[in-house]
Amino acid sequence: MNCYNCGSRLTDNDFCTNCGADVSVFKKTIRYSNMYYNFALEKAQVRDLSGAVVCLRQSLKLNKNNIEARNLLGLVYFEQGETVSALSEWVISKNIQPKKNIADDYINAIQENPARLDTINQTIKKFNQALHYCHVNSQDLAIIQLKKVLSLNPKYLQAHQLLALLYMEAEEWEKARRELVKCSAIDTNNTTTMRYMKEVNAVLNLDEVKESGKKRKEKAREEEENHSVLGMSNDAMLKPINMKEPTGFSTVINIAVGVLIGLAIAWFLILPARIQNANSVKQTEIDSYVTQLAERNQELKDLIEEKEDLQAKINELEFSLDGYDGTEEKIAAYEKLIYACYLYTSPNYDEIAVAKVLNEIDQSYYENGSETYKATYDGLLTLISMSVAQKSFDAGMAEYNAAKNGSGSYETAVAYFEQAFQYDPNNVEALYYSGLSYRRNKDYEKGIEAFTKVIDLFPDSDRVGRAEDYIAEMQKKLS
Repeated sequence: MNCYNCGSRLTDNDFCTNCGADVSVFKKTIRYSNMYYNFALEKAQVRDLSGAVVCLRQSLKLNKNNIEARNLLGLVYFEQGETVSALSEWVISKNIQPKKNIADDYINAIQENPARLDTINQTIKKFNQALHYCHVNSQDLAIIQLKKVLSLNPKYLQAHQLLALLYMEAEEWEKARRELVKCSAIDTNNTTTMRYMKEVNAVLNLDEVKESGKKRKEKAREEEENHSVLGMSNDAMLKPINMKEPTGFSTVINIAVGVLIGLAIAWFLILPARIQNANSVKQTEIDSYVTQLAERNQELKDLIEEKEDLQAKINELEFSLDGYDGTEEKIAAYEKLIYACYLYTSPNYDEIAVAKVLNEIDQSYYENGSETYKATYDGLLTLISMSVAQKSFDAGMAEYNAAKNGSGSYETAVAYFEQAFQYDPNNVEALYYSGLSYRRNKDYEKGIEAFTKVIDLFPDSDRVGRAEDYIAEMQKKLS
């Protein structure tokens, strides 16, 4: 035994000779853990597996590093058919003591055998399916699944107990008792098994049957004694007395009577037995077909439910995809806003270039965008508006004058003026010169529209009088 504090070997003293730690309680705990392990070992040797499990759990509660107790607990679980629980205990044991641990051999014996692993998986799946059938009140299908489970793992205690319980539910008490006898052979002192057995015995009245059997034996013994007292044996009582030798005619009659009796026996005894046997075979086949039909119906029901679940998932995914429509365009709108911010923060940024990127963003994405997106867009627009308006107006005037000289374009000038008015709605000059550009380009309708805006939006401006004159002039040209 080693010290829990420093790991040194302990002596008979109640303290560690190396670090001085008090180990009296520690020693007592280890002794109790080993004592429960010894109790469990004795119970396991007489197949009291349930009692062994209780003792081993108590042993591990006192000392979780008790490798022998943990390995034995895994063996007990394995003997009860609980392979997963057994593997769990052995894996924990291996992690606590990686070297020189017999749990390695137990794990390898299972993992290196693919057939056994597959059997374990099939056992678990079928047992879970049986539980599902029980929950949906399909006891017949549950019994079929449990029989398959026990054909794969005859020591699966819980499967035996559940099958016995289903037989009890169906009032098939003899079958339930047979399963409980198998449970007792696996675990002699299992509380659940003993409780079920008590209920089954109460229904079958096994104690009364045993008592009546004893009374019949005593009565037969008394009759034998009475016969022996009278001086006559059974053979003597059955021996015929003073039989005469039969004649030839009587012999023929006896033979004929024997033949008739034989035919009667064949007709009344043998033939009905064969008919009953044939009917039994047919009934067995019918029961088999009914069971198979029930299984197919259940499988069909499961497939229909699975189809409905898949259709629901498909509908859900289609709804999700509908929500992602236009995602690429939204991402592009966000990327353009980010790019505009990048241009604004660059050392030699150009407000016109920033405005151009912002103009490329579809307003529908702005309206449906998040609050952060709108705030970023509006803030950036406010920062560049006045500068963009002024630069656009200056570029428009330059293009307007160049167009008068024949080297520019009035359409380009209009674009600059409209952009200046867009970023500065109070710039009456930009609106006025856009009208002049339309007039010189002989686009009179748009020119009238621009000058009308000057009059309506800026009634106090000095440009109103000239705007009215130009409107009258262009209306005459249009008429």
